[in-house]
Amino acid sequence: MSEIYCHGELLKTVQMSEIYPDSKTFVDMKMRKSPNETLDSFHEFMVAQDNSPSKAKLKEWVELNFEKPGAEFENWTPDDWTASPKFLARIKDEDLRGFASELNKIWHSLGRKMTSDVALNPDLYSIIHVDHPVIVPGGRFREFYYWDSYWIVKGLLLSEMYSTTKGMLENFLSIIQRYGFIPNGGRIYYSMRSQPPLLCGMVKSYVDATNDTKFAMDSVETLEREFQFFMNNYVTEVNNHQLATYGYKSSGPRPESYREDVLSAAIFQREEDKQDYYCELKAAAESGMDFSSRWFIKDGTNAGNLTDLKCRSIVAVELNAILYWNALIIAEFYGYRNDIGSIAKKEEYLAKADELKKAINAVLWDEAEGAWFDYDLINKKLRKYFTPTNLSPLWVGCYDREDKELPKRILAYIDRLQLDRYPGGVPNTLQNTNEQWDFPNVWAPMQHMLVMGLDSLDNAEAKELAFSWAQRWVRGNYLTFNKTHSMFEKYDAQELGGHGSGGEYEVQTGFGWTNGAAMDLMNKYADRLTTVDAAEQPEDNGNGALVAYSINTGIIATLLAFFVGVFG
Repeated sequence: MSEIYCHGELLKTVQMSEIYPDSKTFVDMKMRKSPNETLDSFHEFMVAQDNSPSKAKLKEWVELNFEKPGAEFENWTPDDWTASPKFLARIKDEDLRGFASELNKIWHSLGRKMTSDVALNPDLYSIIHVDHPVIVPGGRFREFYYWDSYWIVKGLLLSEMYSTTKGMLENFLSIIQRYGFIPNGGRIYYSMRSQPPLLCGMVKSYVDATNDTKFAMDSVETLEREFQFFMNNYVTEVNNHQLATYGYKSSGPRPESYREDVLSAAIFQREEDKQDYYCELKAAAESGMDFSSRWFIKDGTNAGNLTDLKCRSIVAVELNAILYWNALIIAEFYGYRNDIGSIAKKEEYLAKADELKKAINAVLWDEAEGAWFDYDLINKKLRKYFTPTNLSPLWVGCYDREDKELPKRILAYIDRLQLDRYPGGVPNTLQNTNEQWDFPNVWAPMQHMLVMGLDSLDNAEAKELAFSWAQRWVRGNYLTFNKTHSMFEKYDAQELGGHGSGGEYEVQTGFGWTNGAAMDLMNKYADRLTTVDAAEQPEDNGNGALVAYSINTGIIATLLAFFVGVFG
């Protein structure tokens, strides 16, 4: 099966022919016959075509031997969906309440259940079989994606879809038991790389929402196995500390972007350099930020292009912050048990968390700048370029809460970069490279991370900035949804509600993590968020200004109606 979907002549021939505009199309197709029969048929076909089939003939052969993408799924309606989850009633703004209700309905279109045939004939599919239905991002992303699911789960829990959420978590736990980790997404061609390890955070969100501590206790060994996988395979020594980088063992182009990778690798003369480049592409994909100048190293800077990817040589702030958080959560889950062994495990993981916290703050924190930064292992220095993950330690509480000066330094950093000036949200970087994780694109998980992180600070100004960013983001989502009836994968920092662009594929709609992040922010600020621009809102100064505004507005409306009636 891997000779068809992951590597080999069949994959190379089909993907390089460009018979489908999107390279992901072919690797998502189901075989009509067994892998061996399919390979035999392909070899016979190639001999008959003198190893040089026309595009039309090749497409004909593919469609004779494979079914269209989507054959692995059947229609599914979540039986735990409700039209009126309780959080809706808490949203004060009537328009936003209606918007949140519409987002709640979208779970129907993003739900996927695998057919029984996937379990009976797994060798015919690239999909990784799981027992329970899943919620997917949407668009070309037909399967589950690892880190997307964290924000999807946030939304599902607000929708009170506890059974669906638990099923998704059980899927992930079963995958760790099979693979030792969770692949980037639910396809075998993703099985040699992961993504930011957020399952611990998902399970904690579920346990906090349901008080199902038994599930936490039952899951903890499997979560520990994933944590150890990352610590054993991703960690390197930096200035006498242990910190992680993205990048697991893998070779060759990404199957789902095969042609794009081969073409961009053509600049390299030596096969060894091409293989290194393919590894860098996969490491960047593993980060979830594929692609971005964040991973470029050229002459010690973030200049260059995709061929300057050096993701494996960059210690990423959020990866280490998430691992710190995972250690804390594992300690918490062991703490639910009363036996001596579990108490010892709890202390062990608290110590691991403390070590990671010390490493993050010793190596990645810059006191003068007031932020954490990725570390360049090649040039042995911090990469002082903006990306929202510079502030990810705030999101997971990986900082000294007793340091009363830290919030001021963080706010000074934000002010210095003028991050509050963008009408559409905080961009992912300040570099415009046409890569999708660069300026001007804005992404929901990063906005959520920034808001939650700033709000965690014991500082009124930071909390108010968090609210204003949440207001801007949710209002932009609302305005775009009203115009297009779609939620997008990415948006544009330069325009309130403008959708993003760039990268290897067209902007996608759906969209799982955008929906979940918006729902969580609407829940957090349920009594404050509004669809009205803050600049347009009258202030109630306590002496009737708001009433006067309302009266004046009513008078103007009456006069306008009169003149229209007389002169219209």
